[in-house]
Amino acid sequence: MSPRNLRSALTVLALAGTGIAGYLTYVHYAGIKSLCTAGGCEKVQTSAYSEFAGIPVALLGLLGYVVILGLLLAPETETMKFAATNLILIVFAFSAYLTYRELYSMHALCDWCAASAAILTTMAPLSVWRFLRIPPSRSATSMIVLAVPSRACSTRGITSYPSSRPLATASSAACWAAFASSSSNCCSSPKPTAKPPA
Repeated sequence: MSPRNLRSALTVLALAGTGIAGYLTYVHYAGIKSLCTAGGCEKVQTSAYSEFAGIPVALLGLLGYVVILGLLLAPETETMKFAATNLILIVFAFSAYLTYRELYSMHALCDWCAASAAILTTMAPLSVWRFLRIPPSRSATSMIVLAVPSRACSTRGITSYPSSRPLATASSAACWAAFASSSSNCCSSPKPTAKPPA
């Protein structure tokens, strides 16, 4: 899956989670019953675990999804990906705790809570994959750039070149410029010094 597809998938999932959390927040403040097929929604939503520090869990979930959505829609940088991944993992862990309480403390299941938990369970590995994944364009550029000086040196009888040159992490243009400017240093045999006349 390409980085763009990963970002799109996470964005769609975050939108779905925002819709669910928004509906549950509305149900909480409107004081109405939610649509439920499992039969445990009302029990879960009125339990002691439906609030955290006096704040409805549904509202916390809504805020979490909105922030995640903002991070996903922001310009894609390593900082934004790191922040989105960490927030998704935190919200996922909190959702897993609430699901545990539903099943083993309240012995009830809320359809909407289960749907949100399923969304976060899907988002967690996708966000980690997106953060750790090296874009194909970057990895391919690094391999090509590193291969050029290696081949050029080997044809001149030089089997190694200084490893301190940051070719693998520089942009394509910078790598070519670095190679062009330093090729005479890394790919040429040392010129023999003239011996003084006896």
